[in-house]
Amino acid sequence: MSKRSHQLMWKQLIQLNDSAQESLQMQVRKGLTRAILEDRISMDLPLPSGRELAQQLQVSRNTIVLAYQRLIDEGYLISRERQGYFVNPALLKSKPLYQEEQTPADVGTPNWQLRLNTDLSLQRNIHKPPDWQKYRYPFIYGQSDPALFPIADWRECVRQSQSVAVITAGSLDYIDQDDEVLVEELCIRVLPRRGIWIKPENMLVTIGAQNALSIISQLLFNKDTLIGIENPGYPDARNLFLLRSERLVFLDIDENGLVINDKIDRCDYIYITPSHQSPTTATMPLDRRNALLEKAKLHNIIIIEDDYESEANYIHQANPSLKSLDKDNRVIYCGSLSKSLAPGLRLGFLVADTELIRQARMLRRLLLRHPPALVQRTVALFLQLGHYDSHISRFNQVLKRRWEQMCLALEQHLPGSTNTPEFGGTAFWVRGPEACNARLLAQECARQSILIEPGDVHFGQDHPPMNFFRLGFSSIPEERINFGISLIRKAMSRM
Repeated sequence: MSKRSHQLMWKQLIQLNDSAQESLQMQVRKGLTRAILEDRISMDLPLPSGRELAQQLQVSRNTIVLAYQRLIDEGYLISRERQGYFVNPALLKSKPLYQEEQTPADVGTPNWQLRLNTDLSLQRNIHKPPDWQKYRYPFIYGQSDPALFPIADWRECVRQSQSVAVITAGSLDYIDQDDEVLVEELCIRVLPRRGIWIKPENMLVTIGAQNALSIISQLLFNKDTLIGIENPGYPDARNLFLLRSERLVFLDIDENGLVINDKIDRCDYIYITPSHQSPTTATMPLDRRNALLEKAKLHNIIIIEDDYESEANYIHQANPSLKSLDKDNRVIYCGSLSKSLAPGLRLGFLVADTELIRQARMLRRLLLRHPPALVQRTVALFLQLGHYDSHISRFNQVLKRRWEQMCLALEQHLPGSTNTPEFGGTAFWVRGPEACNARLLAQECARQSILIEPGDVHFGQDHPPMNFFRLGFSSIPEERINFGISLIRKAMSRM
């Protein structure tokens, strides 16, 4: 192999990108690791010296030397005195033998469609484009603006959680327990904001609120259970519950949230979002909350309260949570840090009677044992060091400015289309003209780099209204809101 061909080979194997978020050393390591695992480097071929490879890739020699040393530590390379660096032949023993992929024959192939208990593709779900950050006007709900994430504070907590003592503890199997520091911080810093004071035995840490709802449904629901759910409401809760029981009662919603009527009386359980109704943003007033609790007591109903956006309150004094008013232990409370901190964190909590939490803990152990210990400790430190409180304060200041811009823009361009959320939150529920099809509108908007969410999926009936849509504002810069809303109005006019 000529010297030039040899140089070209290494440049092809290790392709560097100066604008990438990863360091050059990390890119070199990844390129070499991939080439080794794909058998693209001969066992008998010495790798270029640190100086030679650095010249070929136009990086510092120190970058290559550190990359080589790390690959030696990890067992990918070995160093032979006076010969150089070579691929470690011991890797051959641990690599799987290559088998040519074969197309399975039609005869004898299992019919998985017949074996499935249910076809989940038939459920109506919320769909969010994974590349939503590429949209110039992302009125997407449930995603946070990366610019608002407290990176420096979070990294401090990650560093502390990587101490020898914490890693040693975190590498152990908690079996069915939670991080004690996290539980304590949630009990003394987060829940009291909602008027809830509990003991640790009344809490279970979950992989987000979704995991909490799944645990509840598996423990408490069967095919005969009658479950009341808001209409419109949260589609993921509806679809989860349908896996256990098809006996859903769609409960009415008005400008004050759940309507207290006779539909509730026959339910075994009701699932509601009283503080910030999903998706209409209505807030249930105190007298209606008390009336609901009285009705639950009278008819022996259990209430599942999803307080999914409790921290995004920056307009008026928040009404106390249903759980804080519950004197009969009839309310199961689900909370999450997804909206206030980061949706990718996937950390939530379930608050309920001690016996229910005990059973939930046993079920969680069977399903996933426990949320990752290191993640729990990092969040615990974030709370303990006061970073969470300062983040919520800054976050809500930004949200309030965006909320004000949304109010002005909707009043100017789509007057009368929405009720202003009293609670604050991160979204508006918009009602278009009766002739408006929000799904077609969403397609038209997407062509102009505008992201909106059609609202029909939130309704439980077979033929839902098509003229509703949701506009989130936690991810769109304040200065783009007005013009983005004006473009939605123009798109609506063209249709």
